[in-house]
Amino acid sequence: MLTQDQMKLAAATKALEFIPDDAVIGVGTGSTVNLFIEQLATIKHRVQGAVSSSEATTARLKALGIPVLDLAVVDDLPVYVDGADEVNHYLHMIKGGGGALTREKIVAAVAKEFICIADETKYVTVLGEFPLPVEVVPMARSYVARQMERLSKPGIRVHPELRMASGDKVFQTDNGNYILDVHGLNIAEPVSLETYINQIAGVVTNGLFAQRRADVLILGTQHGVEVKR
Repeated sequence: MLTQDQMKLAAATKALEFIPDDAVIGVGTGSTVNLFIEQLATIKHRVQGAVSSSEATTARLKALGIPVLDLAVVDDLPVYVDGADEVNHYLHMIKGGGGALTREKIVAAVAKEFICIADETKYVTVLGEFPLPVEVVPMARSYVARQMERLSKPGIRVHPELRMASGDKVFQTDNGNYILDVHGLNIAEPVSLETYINQIAGVVTNGLFAQRRADVLILGTQHGVEVKR
């Protein structure tokens, strides 16, 4: 039986087949992407460089000798490779477990093709068991939390929690904002919910990637790698 890490590695390795020669590519954030970065280093002579979605990813890329470019100076981004905390059959995703959701959304929006790499434990029928990250301007955290609680229904309590780093220190994103992790959602209509949350004053963005979903899902499973479009 394969471990979760072995399934992640299989998906990350398969993603190399989707990397065009002599291009700048987008690279996401997270444990599966970390494995992809290690694999990308084996073909770094084929790529011009990468646009990174987080400071952590930037550090990893540079440590392996892969040039990191600012998105503002990149004219063309043919491929963006990133993971997911959950992904459904329509390739809608919840992302942001690592706190990089805003920059991930920006890079995904620019890329022509979004490649999601994940293991089979992340593949779900309905999104929402993984708490939905919502990045908020610090002064708005209580207001946004109250608005999220209004999504509760009879018998279903929606409960936002302020993400903590360690002890009593609040986690801050690379953008200097806070994250509310929203528990209790059963997301039957991810596109409309993504839009609704993003319209709340003080929200920077939320971790639903439904309006800009993945184009390709590379899924590591017990029976091998599956490619879904």
